[in-house]
Amino acid sequence: MFSKNQLDRYSRQLILPGVGAAGQRKLLEAKVLVVGAGGLGSPLLLYLAAAGVGTLGVVDDDAVELSNLQRQILHGTRTLGQAKVVSAEARVGDLNPEVGVEPLKRRLDAENALPLLAPFDLIIDGSDNLPTRYLVSDACVLLNKPFLYGAMSQFEGQLSLLHARAEDVPGPCYRCLYPEPPPANTVLSCAEGGVFGALPGVIGSLMAVEAIKHLVGLGETSHKLTHYDALTGGFRSVKLRRNPQCPSCGEHPGIRSLEDTDYGAFCGVG
Repeated sequence: MFSKNQLDRYSRQLILPGVGAAGQRKLLEAKVLVVGAGGLGSPLLLYLAAAGVGTLGVVDDDAVELSNLQRQILHGTRTLGQAKVVSAEARVGDLNPEVGVEPLKRRLDAENALPLLAPFDLIIDGSDNLPTRYLVSDACVLLNKPFLYGAMSQFEGQLSLLHARAEDVPGPCYRCLYPEPPPANTVLSCAEGGVFGALPGVIGSLMAVEAIKHLVGLGETSHKLTHYDALTGGFRSVKLRRNPQCPSCGEHPGIRSLEDTDYGAFCGVG
């Protein structure tokens, strides 16, 4: 049974075809881990909390800086200097006090990734670096968990729900999509190349949509990559296929332990 407060809070969601009481219960019981409480993590955490996702884990080891506030709407001037996970916990608590928040102020690495990810139903990567993305993808394959990621640069962004089953067919992982990282120093960070301030709002909100759909079991949620160009306002989607020779999720995987891979060296990061 839902409380009166829950019936009021989620009323517009409860009447949606395909959601209803059963879908809302799934959200309330779900545990989602968001890696990164920055540009993408901001709309993600806000919309997941607003939808009633029961438990939100937040992994980030950074503090709020003034340059963040151009796009990281989860934080504010009053939280400058504060750990992002602490700022995120307070903002989510104000938006929906019924949501449990697990602030994890640390950087994911090969040693702590598996135990940190294991308790959650869905892992979402909103980080801004390739070593973390490959690490999280490999960890999700080893744990058999779905992996939703988003990325952006300047005026463009992309997202995909990976390693999730659709019609009982296993989905591809991040290494199926990108077997090798781009050459070192060819991908600009936000600090180096800049980022259109509203772009994380678009990509992060789309990620929240895909996450909620997946948790409820609504619509089509996997086996495709969506790209958005803010300058043209155009979207395009590409169908993805699992690579049988993938070293992570293929028929004869070679990656059986995270600690066997130096993710920084693999991505050309010193």
